[in-house]
Amino acid sequence: MQVFKFGGASVKDAESVKNILTVLQKTGVKNTLIVISAMGKTTNALEKVIHAYFTNKDQVSEAIEASYTYHFDIISILFPEGHPIFETVHTLFKNLKSFLERNKSPNYDFVYDQVICYGELTSTKIVSAFLSENKIKNQWLDARELIKTDTSYRDAHVDWETTQKKIQNAVQKDGLFITQGFIASDENNFTTTLGREGSDYTGAIFAYCLNAHNLTIWKDVPGVLNADPSVFKNTKLLKRISYNEAIEMAFYGASVIHPKTLQPLQRKEIPLYVKSFITPDDLGTFIGKGIQLDPMVACYIVKKNQILLSLSSIDFSFIMEENISDIFKLLHTYKMKVTMMQNSAISFSVCIENKFNTLESLVKKLKATYKVRWNEGVTLLTVRHASSNERNTLLHGRKVLLKQENRTVTQYVLKEE
Repeated sequence: MQVFKFGGASVKDAESVKNILTVLQKTGVKNTLIVISAMGKTTNALEKVIHAYFTNKDQVSEAIEASYTYHFDIISILFPEGHPIFETVHTLFKNLKSFLERNKSPNYDFVYDQVICYGELTSTKIVSAFLSENKIKNQWLDARELIKTDTSYRDAHVDWETTQKKIQNAVQKDGLFITQGFIASDENNFTTTLGREGSDYTGAIFAYCLNAHNLTIWKDVPGVLNADPSVFKNTKLLKRISYNEAIEMAFYGASVIHPKTLQPLQRKEIPLYVKSFITPDDLGTFIGKGIQLDPMVACYIVKKNQILLSLSSIDFSFIMEENISDIFKLLHTYKMKVTMMQNSAISFSVCIENKFNTLESLVKKLKATYKVRWNEGVTLLTVRHASSNERNTLLHGRKVLLKQENRTVTQYVLKEE
């Protein structure tokens, strides 16, 4: 089988949904499973619903209505009046309201996952119905019934053995299947999610479990570029990348590929293509085993809104292995993702992401043992395969708080003015 993943930009409006039909007419639909994200900025819109639920319940209905109207406007263009999809979408948003009315859990992460899933459920129902309306037979699948995880809400870990059995039983060859990215469920069938922007990872999970011929991620860019075009000028398309190179780039923050996507593909050597849904006939980027970066150019990866946390011993004693072990236990407890670290005899610095808003609690805990300093809102710049002249030009006039370098990678923590 082949697995396709279409992100939010590819289904952001009625014309985009029509374009998916065009892409499928060119690629063929036999033996294909399609993973689809929430439409446009729906995830952001539903995050506003969640925020209102915890801070000002009077605003919940208005926030839900805004998202419902957005989807209603799309289906009003795609479908004739009275089509069953109108009732389907209405029911989904009714179920969302019902959950918030009856929920008793104060756990933000749990509530987040139960609400946020409605973006993917709605988008896939709409695309499935639109394809059927245009004589393309397909089967809609609920990813929550197939991908099983633990209860780490908002960042769940996959139970691979159970998931593989369920996917292989549900997905038979020869057909076209539509399912959701990003969402899964735990053993009690409560919704979980695989991490923000996790739909790429969903595609890799299905590709792995189905022993797929390939996975194609359809984007609004020509493929994987050597830098973010919104930050850098004159970016270049990377035609071929090895798994290892792509994993490094994703780990450091290249937004075109989700960090978890590559590992399951690499284990079974399943090729990954990143292509443009705007120009689907173009080759895009091929990612596979043991191939040279083509072209061999410098790659620049920017991660904003990072935190540089610097610790030193109160009594000027050495920061030893035991200390670092304790520090990492706390980073794990408070769900801080480490993007860079550096230590000396009496200090330890780490660049982290405050994804779950636990910085204040972490700092309070660390202050019991260490002197703690931190800078919020810093930028982590990772440069791969660059010459010294390229690096110097890049840093001109910028304040470097921390630098780390090896043979192929240089990282800078930069203070933003």
